[in-house]
Amino acid sequence: MVASPALGSGRGPARARVVAAGCAVAVCATVAAPAAAQDDTSSGKPTVVLIHGAFADGSSWNGVIQRLERRGYPVIAPANPLRGLYTDSTYIASVLDSVKGPIVLVGHSYGGAVISSAAVGHPRVGSLVYVSSLMPDKGESGQSLAARFPSELPTALRAVPYRAGDGMRGKDLYLKRDKLHRVFAADLPAGTARLLAATQRPAGTATLSEKAKVAAWRQIPSWVLVAKQDKTINPRQERFQAKRAHSHTVEINSSHVAMIAHPQEVTDLIIKAATATGSARPSPAAEPSDSRARAESRPADTAAAWVTGGAAALLLGGGALVLGHRRRRRSRSSLR
Repeated sequence: MVASPALGSGRGPARARVVAAGCAVAVCATVAAPAAAQDDTSSGKPTVVLIHGAFADGSSWNGVIQRLERRGYPVIAPANPLRGLYTDSTYIASVLDSVKGPIVLVGHSYGGAVISSAAVGHPRVGSLVYVSSLMPDKGESGQSLAARFPSELPTALRAVPYRAGDGMRGKDLYLKRDKLHRVFAADLPAGTARLLAATQRPAGTATLSEKAKVAAWRQIPSWVLVAKQDKTINPRQERFQAKRAHSHTVEINSSHVAMIAHPQEVTDLIIKAATATGSARPSPAAEPSDSRARAESRPADTAAAWVTGGAAALLLGGGALVLGHRRRRRSRSSLR
């Protein structure tokens, strides 16, 4: 979302060609070839793949990329198409196919939902990192999670109709310019927030409505950064997701765009995920069929179960008392 210096310095026809190419990638990502992968594995370190979320682009990771590369990590930040969870995760999975060696997969915001689907079936993805992010379970969507953990995001959204060249029509979601600073990036300077508002990439409505079919964090160890001042995703939701995934979790005083406002803290968490071994790695979460997983993923049902269980205990206890009383009465009668 932050303008790239390389593009900003371009002039004339060359700049026009670069801009046109960028637009082609953004609009046609579902049919384009995967982003060029980092093929320098000489460092022996895993490749860090950074996936941006809605209203953003790969440049939102600039500060993190600089720090990781100084530590010798190969890094790529491919374009997330932002068309819908199924389309986006399929595209990002194809990007992962092109990366050599082990991978640390990182997602911000809606990008967390994308990596949770894209990483399934990729044995070289050794760690997942979620930065103020969505972590849907099977059958959940961004909308269903937001309904349980409301945030200020709905007050900042505006829907804009679009037409595609093949006759397809739909609506894209943008952040209102006068709301972006407060809801999305409150701890950034106002000038930076205005730049983010001007360069934001829209997200199709399917990014929030499509339900996850898989959840990679149930098989792959995960690390979570909770942004305590987040107004886009409720911090309670971020904590809930991390708890049920058995993630290693850190919390910082940040707005939603923690990777821009606090790139060092985000970098530190990624390096922890990249270097953790043995007992330092959090255990993956149980499958939904596990009773504990079901209880963690549905707190309302858990509360109901406690109430139901308590009532059953009282009924059973009462029955035992009545039965014991009747036995004592029969015993006294026989003595007479």
